[in-house]
Amino acid sequence: MTHKSAFLDHLRATLSGIEADGLTKRERLITSAQGVHVTVAGRSLINLCANNYLGLADHPVLIAAATGAMHEQGYGMASVRFICGTQDLHRELEARLAEFLGMDD
Repeated sequence: MTHKSAFLDHLRATLSGIEADGLTKRERLITSAQGVHVTVAGRSLINLCANNYLGLADHPVLIAAATGAMHEQGYGMASVRFICGTQDLHRELEARLAEFLGMDD
């Protein structure tokens, strides 16, 4: 047995153990907006595992604002700000956050 085949056997055994212990992560396809409830496999479920604590991911006012911004300035930058530049919206957001937090911009 070569080192490569021994290593692959070890990986297979480890993965089989993870599967047998019920620890394999599976992707769940969500077919609704992120909210308190989500639809998975045609069922409405309570969403207990999201970072959407404030319920803003599907808030109509934020969706409308984001849609308007995308129509005006596109979906986003083509690269990092130091290559492509910084959009005015980003600078405005940073300034407002700094003011809110009482920090320098």
